[in-house]
Amino acid sequence: MSPTSPISPTAHSSAAGGDTAALTPVFVRLKLALLRNGLRQSSGRTVAYVLSAVCGLLVAAALLLGLVLLRGNAHADAIALLLVGLTGLGWAVMPLFFPSGDETLDPTRLVMLPLRPAPLVRALLVSSLVGIGPLFTLCLAVGAGISLAHGAAATVTAVLAVPLVLLMCVALARAVAAGNIRLLTSRKGRDLAVLSGLVVAVGIQIVNFGAQRLGQAGGLSPLEPIADVVGWIPPASAIGAVDSVSEGAYGRAAAQLLLTAAVLVWLLHAWRRSLVKLMTAPDGSTLQTAEPARKESARGLWQLLPEGRTGTVMERSLRYILRDPKTKSAWVTSLAIGLIVPLFNALQGTGSIYFACFAAGMLGILMYNQFGQDTSAFWMVAQTISTPRDAFVELRARAYALLVITLPYSALVTGLTAAVLGDWTQLLDALGLSFALLGAMLATGAVASARFPYSIPQDSGYKNVAPGQVGLAWISIFGGMLAAALLCAPVIALTVFLHAADLPDWRWLLLPVGTAYGLLLAWAGLRVAAPQVARRLPEILTAVSKG
Repeated sequence: MSPTSPISPTAHSSAAGGDTAALTPVFVRLKLALLRNGLRQSSGRTVAYVLSAVCGLLVAAALLLGLVLLRGNAHADAIALLLVGLTGLGWAVMPLFFPSGDETLDPTRLVMLPLRPAPLVRALLVSSLVGIGPLFTLCLAVGAGISLAHGAAATVTAVLAVPLVLLMCVALARAVAAGNIRLLTSRKGRDLAVLSGLVVAVGIQIVNFGAQRLGQAGGLSPLEPIADVVGWIPPASAIGAVDSVSEGAYGRAAAQLLLTAAVLVWLLHAWRRSLVKLMTAPDGSTLQTAEPARKESARGLWQLLPEGRTGTVMERSLRYILRDPKTKSAWVTSLAIGLIVPLFNALQGTGSIYFACFAAGMLGILMYNQFGQDTSAFWMVAQTISTPRDAFVELRARAYALLVITLPYSALVTGLTAAVLGDWTQLLDALGLSFALLGAMLATGAVASARFPYSIPQDSGYKNVAPGQVGLAWISIFGGMLAAALLCAPVIALTVFLHAADLPDWRWLLLPVGTAYGLLLAWAGLRVAAPQVARRLPEILTAVSKG
């Protein structure tokens, strides 16, 4: 669209100028209509929304009641400020991880309408106040204001602070969405949603770690210094102003309120500028390619892969990790949990270096259901498999692709765990056990892929198993994991013996022994699985194509 679009600040549209007052209720009705029509799509979606709404309201009511009961508590300010600060952070990252969660977050849908930016910002801001999230934020802000307001002046400040918190949270989400919408609606941008699992996993561990530290400290006093800093970060600074007035620090309260208001004005201005840019600046869909087609660039790191079928299969598997959302999600989750579990246990002082084997275990699971990851495209792979030798090379190359990431990652996690624990004497022991476990899981994963393949639906971001195949998935994954643990028994027994016999000078043998044993298991598993793949190709193709 050209710079003379009706949304341009220099354009004068009588249609836009005459009904600016009526624009806001129209957008509110539009938001309600989108919500209503979305719920009509399926009963399952309606039930999910109702349940989430009920749970959200219950949590909001509990927070409101809890904050009110904290009124007069010595640490009420720390809890209130931190809760409001975390809520503001959630509003900031929500559009990045859930860009498709609200259709009204995409302002490019309004490009063709004769609307000016200022009325559009007001209408979108008001319509954004409709929903569970704004109601939750309002309850939290009201509870925080009540818990910290002592006296008439503080109550008046709370009356100003609560709407400031709500408006800033909504404006923050809108500004972030508008500033990144073209990225978020692209394929690469949608891949950001994959990180939501990582954020949740890390967040849970951080909360758990913080709760344990507070329990060891015997109170909430360690939160006070953090709350003092958060009290100057909008939107928590608005609630901090209420606490400042209650303490008689009127100058500090005025500065905190002004800071929040200034940031809100800046967010609205940034949001408005993003809207103007989105609706007036041309993008790739409106520009013709001016440059001639360039020659294909060098393959870069892909050139390091071996020649022939092995290199081709490895490259395909690695590209799946980079491009396929389901595969990428599985890898990100496994990498995150494989690092978080041993590292956070070590930080808490309750871990062992052998917890680092969890990393190899989490990544080893990705060897299971190898053909299901291809979905219906597996028929192209099946055309190239006619003998057990072809199946062996295919499985071996897939295992190589997994090892390219898993081997250095397992070593890294083990080294980090040893560094945090300060225990370098058992580093080689843990590495040997990790490599043995990895080999066992490659072996059982190859056999499980041949014997118990299942389809991974591509039309849902939440289903990883096609209907009717849940039993196959359980047998494949948990049966294979149990078999891998049994296969590792000799290395585990050797580790226990060397420790029980107090032979530290011989424990270094666990690294070469574990590595060799893992390689032997992986080779044997591939040899067992290859004939089964070649013989059961029609059944595998049918199973993985059901989704």
